[in-house]
Amino acid sequence: MIAKATLSDVEQIFQLTQACAKALIAHGIYQWNEHYPTRKRFELDIERDEMYTFKNDGILMGIIVLTPVMDEEYKPIVWLTKNNSNLYIHRLAVHPDYWGNGIARQLMDFGEAYAREQNYQSVRLDTFSQNKRNQSFYKKRGYQQVGEIFFPNQSEFPFYCFELVW
Repeated sequence: MIAKATLSDVEQIFQLTQACAKALIAHGIYQWNEHYPTRKRFELDIERDEMYTFKNDGILMGIIVLTPVMDEEYKPIVWLTKNNSNLYIHRLAVHPDYWGNGIARQLMDFGEAYAREQNYQSVRLDTFSQNKRNQSFYKKRGYQQVGEIFFPNQSEFPFYCFELVW
């Protein structure tokens, strides 16, 4: 069910994230918009072999990006571990039609297992400060909040950074 994304998946991935953005906005969560995420971003994720899809019977239900690359925005954060062997999770998304079915949990289980297998010392990510459900989800998984960053093209509100150390 979880496999590396291919360029032929880009349109479906974009449609999935657009559906997520619309559903989040309906819940008063303005984290994704016309500036992010983009098809170009997904193409880059796929070209770097960093995006994975969750499919069932050929239906795209979720995505996750696993990368060792630290974004510039993360550099000022005082992380729990040194910046030399960390896996970053980005663009975790599940189509709203499948929310509540454990798909995000399975994608995170996959990402964390991958990080352990590849001997990363931690997993790092960020989530929107106005998305309380996501914050609770990560805290229940053992992630610790370590700081905040801003993406002005996405929101005036911060994004909280989290890290899971084994």
